[in-house]
Amino acid sequence: MPRSNGDVAGEVVRSGSTPEDIRLALRAATMYYLDGLTQAEIASNLGVSRPTAGRLIARAKAKGLVRIEVAVPPEMTEHLHAEEERELERRFGLTEAVIAGHGADVGGPGRPASYAGVGRAAAALLMRRLSSDDVLGFTWGPEQVAVAAALTPGVASCRAVVQLDGAMSTASYQTGTEFILTRAGDTLRAATLRLPAPLYADASTVASMRNDSVISRTLEAGRRADMMLFGVGAVSTSTTLFEGSFLDTRMLDGLVSLGAVGEIGGRFFDAHGAPVVTELQQRAVSVPLEDVRNCDKTLLISSGTTKYQATLGALRGKLARLLVCDIDCAHWLLAQ
Repeated sequence: MPRSNGDVAGEVVRSGSTPEDIRLALRAATMYYLDGLTQAEIASNLGVSRPTAGRLIARAKAKGLVRIEVAVPPEMTEHLHAEEERELERRFGLTEAVIAGHGADVGGPGRPASYAGVGRAAAALLMRRLSSDDVLGFTWGPEQVAVAAALTPGVASCRAVVQLDGAMSTASYQTGTEFILTRAGDTLRAATLRLPAPLYADASTVASMRNDSVISRTLEAGRRADMMLFGVGAVSTSTTLFEGSFLDTRMLDGLVSLGAVGEIGGRFFDAHGAPVVTELQQRAVSVPLEDVRNCDKTLLISSGTTKYQATLGALRGKLARLLVCDIDCAHWLLAQ
């Protein structure tokens, strides 16, 4: 059976690096990378088959005839941190890391406005990763309020938004739960599932609440959520749990003595992300850390020096697949 010139050229590409082979590879690469031609158009111009055109382009790259450079515009170097993001992903096995701005300690720490930059970045990542059939779970806190405030109507939707941890307290502290639920539900066109319970209660009360149909239904929906959004709390008086009178100094001292470095939804973990076993674990009305770890799309938002150790522990324990943090936090994490 007669062979076409394109078939013969294909054999040349596979067999060796003759001057004609290199010339054709260089021509093909020039047309592909500089002129923007498709492989079909290159094949037609060079009189070879389409598969041969593809092999010519690949050979040009393999022989070092093509050098591809990704350049950050000089005016954007303060805002784009591609190398650090890739290194965070490699170091901690993350699906995606996004770095935005500087730490929340600059300004008013602990308030949603302090997290506006990382909040916008996390909202953009959330809307890009969220599917219309997903159930989105969240823990409360100022970071999550900032994310909810930055959601854009009409960009994404989901099936339901569910509260992952109780928020009722005798203190006047504002957890932001209602704002997050209402804003996320409206913006994402989703049903909302509230958890009308305190974060901590005595063991018998917790057992009783788990028999309540509303509470048990919400907790079960949270445990099976397709995507989870949360921040981390430090084991110190700077945490929202202390500010909201959920914990006192005696409890904090006990947690520190047991090696706790942070919490998610009132569930404490150590420097390796393993649960710290205390009586608070039995008293917590929230989704267990194991369910957080088993979720495929867990988005951790972190900013400020007080969150560094907790963030590191959560990443080491694979409690997050997606990370949004500030550049100062990123540099600290990569230095460990």
